[in-house]
Amino acid sequence: MLQFINDLEPHVVGIHAIGEVTKQDIDTVLLPRIDELVQRQGEINYLLVLETDVKNWTAGAWLDDVKMGIKNFTKWNKIAVVSDQKGVEWFTDAFRFFIPGKSKGYSLNQLDDAVKWVTAKDEQ
Repeated sequence: MLQFINDLEPHVVGIHAIGEVTKQDIDTVLLPRIDELVQRQGEINYLLVLETDVKNWTAGAWLDDVKMGIKNFTKWNKIAVVSDQKGVEWFTDAFRFFIPGKSKGYSLNQLDDAVKWVTAKDEQ
């Protein structure tokens, strides 16, 4: 399930993933918020708090997530992924080599640092 993180700056989309994440979650929760952010400001600052195993994302959810990433390829500004899954943190750090924006991985106990970084208008 995807839930909005509502207490962030308006230039950041925050999503909390728990349990099973489905195509419907991506289509009804994530995509509309990302599309609205792109229309409003032309770039994406994205915080994902991943408190579910990546195996809990259905194939449809992964496919729609990839499509969103490609559709908005030039719009990514900052991506912060917060997870205690070391592979996810490593992948997020490596992802910065494949997108024009910046990405950083954080552990769950670094959530405050992730929020500060992704919401900062200047590079930290």
